[in-house]
Amino acid sequence: MDSDSDSQSDYPEESSISPTHPMPAIPPIEAIWDCIKDPIEDQIIAQIAAQIERQQEGTSTQHQCFSRRYIVRDREAGRQRLIGDYFCNDDIHRLLQVGEARGFPGMLGSLDCMHWQWKNCPVAWKGQFTRGDYKKATVILEAVASHDLWIWHAFFGAAGSNNDINVLNQSTLFTEVLQGRAPEVQFMVNGNQYNMGYYLTDGIYPEWATFVKSVPRPLSAKDKLFADKQAGVRKDVECAFGVLQARFAIIRNPARMWEREALSQIMYACIILHNMIVEDERDSYGKRNDYDYDQTNSAALVNYYHGPINEFARMLEINTAIHNRSKHCSLKADLTEHIWQRFGSNQDQDTD
Repeated sequence: MDSDSDSQSDYPEESSISPTHPMPAIPPIEAIWDCIKDPIEDQIIAQIAAQIERQQEGTSTQHQCFSRRYIVRDREAGRQRLIGDYFCNDDIHRLLQVGEARGFPGMLGSLDCMHWQWKNCPVAWKGQFTRGDYKKATVILEAVASHDLWIWHAFFGAAGSNNDINVLNQSTLFTEVLQGRAPEVQFMVNGNQYNMGYYLTDGIYPEWATFVKSVPRPLSAKDKLFADKQAGVRKDVECAFGVLQARFAIIRNPARMWEREALSQIMYACIILHNMIVEDERDSYGKRNDYDYDQTNSAALVNYYHGPINEFARMLEINTAIHNRSKHCSLKADLTEHIWQRFGSNQDQDTD
């Protein structure tokens, strides 16, 4: 009796159902399926399928009915405009005028190298990209900059174990000059005619006709004055490196890329953006260096194209002229005399 009473107390609902109230009957499965399968839903599905089919047929016949539209873009004229804007002799004239005003006629800029630390350099390459004085893997950038910090030449990718001379032997600094496609530069210094522009460099570079180095141990007043002027003007490229790193933290900090190609793309992109900023801001500080130069006779370079070197003998002649040590010595002596004649009087007044 106790068990029966407990079972009845556990299931009160079942115990409350009386035989007089039977449970409702469950409809058959066919009736439930008829309610779910609505004919309106079938019509909607059929309409969507028909619409998709019509769209597919329309895309297949659309290419047959309509031809491709042709747009005249005049790419040749665009190429000529680019050459006229960025490969014009007017830039060379401006550099020569600025160099003349600063005491270095015929100067095209300052040349130097910068190391960018490569933090994620592969272990197998660390010996190749590490130099003793840096102690860390680096990649070298060779650049030429002018007084307004515009970078005119950039060659990036040399291993950090190289010095400036090794990088010079790999770079494309004189490629256009050797191929005869660079504009001619003619200037007078101390009554002597020169037919090739030059860059200001430090003492590690070779004694070529295209480089002007400082005097290592100046003794006379002329040499001291020349060394001071040369060191002051040569800081243009060092300032350009500093501004480049200050503007772009990705170059200021160690590189975290794994591939050299990615490093090159980052470096060249930052240099392009840097030059765009310099060009945009050039008018704001142009009054500080107001150099007059003729712009009316400037014209775009003719026959500017990339192609093979057909006149190999001419290339050898130009290469010999670049490596001419006697021209280097004579140019350096003429510049020393020219600077002394121009700024020496002020030097004497300062000493008095």
